[in-house]
Amino acid sequence: MAGSTHTVTNQPPPLLGYDVYGADQALVAAVERHLDPELLDEARGELSALGRAAGSAQLQEWAIQANENPPTLRAYDRYGHRVDEVEFHPAWHRLLGKGVSAGLTAAWAQPGGHVRRAAGFMVWTQVEAGNGCPLSMTHAAVPALRTDPALAAEWEPRLTSTIYEREMRPPSRKAGVLFGMGMTEKQGGSDVRANTTSARPLAEDGAYELTGHKWFCSAPMSDGFLVLARAAPSPGEGGLTCFLVPRVLEDGSRNVFRIQRLKDKLGNRSNASAEVEFDGTWARRVGEEGRGVRAIIGMVAATRLDCVLGSAGLMRAAVSQAVHHCAYREAFGGKLLDKPLMRNVLADLALESEAATTLGLRLAAAYDDGGEQERALLRIAVPAAKYWVTKRCTPVTVEAAECLGGNGYVEESGMPRLVRESPLNSIWEGAGNVQALDVLRALQREPQALNAYLQEVGRARGADHRLDAAIKDLLTELADLDEAEARARRLAERFALVLQGALLVRFAPPEVADAFCASRLGGDGGAAFGALPHSLGLEAIVERARPLS
Repeated sequence: MAGSTHTVTNQPPPLLGYDVYGADQALVAAVERHLDPELLDEARGELSALGRAAGSAQLQEWAIQANENPPTLRAYDRYGHRVDEVEFHPAWHRLLGKGVSAGLTAAWAQPGGHVRRAAGFMVWTQVEAGNGCPLSMTHAAVPALRTDPALAAEWEPRLTSTIYEREMRPPSRKAGVLFGMGMTEKQGGSDVRANTTSARPLAEDGAYELTGHKWFCSAPMSDGFLVLARAAPSPGEGGLTCFLVPRVLEDGSRNVFRIQRLKDKLGNRSNASAEVEFDGTWARRVGEEGRGVRAIIGMVAATRLDCVLGSAGLMRAAVSQAVHHCAYREAFGGKLLDKPLMRNVLADLALESEAATTLGLRLAAAYDDGGEQERALLRIAVPAAKYWVTKRCTPVTVEAAECLGGNGYVEESGMPRLVRESPLNSIWEGAGNVQALDVLRALQREPQALNAYLQEVGRARGADHRLDAAIKDLLTELADLDEAEARARRLAERFALVLQGALLVRFAPPEVADAFCASRLGGDGGAAFGALPHSLGLEAIVERARPLS
């Protein structure tokens, strides 16, 4: 019988035209748990509007365009003048503008702002993770500038603005600005004590002239940058100072900000990362001379939380695509979603996604609280979460892509973009060893951090025997910190897993908490995804993770 050779059957419909926020049951529950009731109606409206935009065909198309047309460096104009401008596809600016207008740089300016922004940042990451960098840098610049009240009063209203202005003008003539950061140098990387960029004081109070090179400069199209330089040629950390470097000076002239090249990166293709040269560059000191690390550490802590949130968003995007595909695709006589082994894989992925979401929003709520106890919890929980959640992102996205079979290896599916993006947050703002050692420093130097952590996980004691055993084992490990540096990764992992387990036991549906404790704390899972005990409530876990019912 004659028939068409191109009739398309047994393919899932595109995952478009839905509310990315409202479809994420774990995220919605976390927001409603952590926000004051009087803020909920407004937050629901804002986040659902952002979620609908994120799930629209138009924004998904812009994301593709931004990635297929990465930024380019224009070092000179047609007349030979040095301009050092980075040019982006219009889709990049449209997405970045929507992110700014959605308040993703404005957490510090509204009640419950960190929880609301954290949820929005997770949603927005699922559209296009690249423009998360300038949104994160701008948001995180606020605590660093607050070490200098005069600078904070001048810049904070612009940083927390919901107005996006892409033109390069003096900051005083803009309603909203973006910030980047430049810390690392060729010879040091994460070891900023090896930095050699120098700062010479000028006649104007607080003004300096910078000379040096930054190996990685985030978001080089921004209006301003926080950088580290040596205010004096003293050894060690004595001279490291934080500076604010504007791109355009108040008289309208360009500051000396020479972009040597843009990095050719594995992923994060829509975003620009640059090497920059300072040569007589005008800068304003932030805080005290020689206290640069202390000044900029607030920015680093905030961007580390964004690494957690960004990885949680990437995991949710990958799991959504995998579950959606398997809900429609048929093989061997039935839907993939109904096959016991595939259901096991999907449930395992969903557990990882929900645990990351729940932990990320809990940490955002600690920022909103701002009390001494919550600040102590953040000191140990942020580096532990940053270490573990970002490490889990890559295996989750790779396994989720495999759920689509060969289609998941094809660019049109969108999964390769997620896979390429997935390792970044583990590297950004200090790679795995840096985070693990930071957990160790908190343990050794700040006993209030451990106390706050133990009080937090202690709220779930007695609810699950596997969690109780894991807490006991962790305390046993902490009793002996001999050769602790060699065990720092293991400690960071255990801190994160126990905290995730405690939060899920308290707040997640029983089947989610049971499966997490069995597989992550009780040793009943496998090294690869899909080895959960079959007696668990896997069907309910997968159904909870579906982006569309």
